[in-house]
Amino acid sequence: ATEKYFKGDVETLYLENVSDTDKQASLDAARNLIDQGCNVIVGCSYGYMDSLEELANKDEYKDVNFLHFSGNKMNDTNFGNFFGAMEEARYLTGMIAGSMTKTNKIGYVAAHPYTEVIIGINAFTLGVQEVNKDAVVKVVYINSWGDPELEKTAAEQLLAAGCDVLTQHSDSTAPQLAAQEKGAYAIGYNYDNPVAEKAYLTSAIWHHETFLKETFKAMIDGTWKPESYYGNIKDGYIGIGKMTKLVPSDVQDKVNAKLKEMENGEFAPFSGKIEFADGGILCEDGKTLTRAEIWELNTKLIKGAEGTK
Repeated sequence: ATEKYFKGDVETLYLENVSDTDKQASLDAARNLIDQGCNVIVGCSYGYMDSLEELANKDEYKDVNFLHFSGNKMNDTNFGNFFGAMEEARYLTGMIAGSMTKTNKIGYVAAHPYTEVIIGINAFTLGVQEVNKDAVVKVVYINSWGDPELEKTAAEQLLAAGCDVLTQHSDSTAPQLAAQEKGAYAIGYNYDNPVAEKAYLTSAIWHHETFLKETFKAMIDGTWKPESYYGNIKDGYIGIGKMTKLVPSDVQDKVNAKLKEMENGEFAPFSGKIEFADGGILCEDGKTLTRAEIWELNTKLIKGAEGTK
């Protein structure tokens, strides 16, 4: 897509399945790409952050630009990071799940009990609660960003517990397929990927191209400055996939109305009184959490969500 947008003026190389828990592996991968002539390196997993920081701060790579997805480190010369308010899309998909469940048990196949994942679970649960106060979100962590077998096992565990809608923060389509096998519904993640047409409702999706196109253009023009980008629905960086015909029209209307409120800056998922599962208070009446406050959510689930690690 990048090469098509820039009409062949940009060449892209990539390496897959690079461990994000082995720092040497990610260092070697980045150096490999630089040695092949790449002058922009994009790291697409949290675990690559320290490796990219190390390289970016070396004099020998001062003419290489580094971008890191999902991390929080940067410098003021050649290293920036990017992420987005996925809590907005999670909230909307939670509204769909809360409207569609009959058992009032909704399953969430989650990667790691990390901040990014916890934020998504809590936002999704808030969306569920807006339309269905009786529904509970049951969470199973697989401790992997993507493993089809683990995802399938977690999905089957949730389905066996009575969940009739599944969603996920994991990379494969295994939860969708497991849901379809049991006559349940499924909400995907990352991109619009309806592989289970009898189950698929929508997905919480990223539009990375929204950020990357303008960023690469600025690099080519020589005007780029590192930033900590945090896109949202209004920017077009976050969204949900097209809701399928399985989602009733009245539910679609309600979700689209809430999406419009987010676009207009009239609603934020983490606003108003929100309680943790243990009775503590996350957010007070009349308050909206800032980006920094949202990212302090590193372990605790809110009322209505139940997690097992």
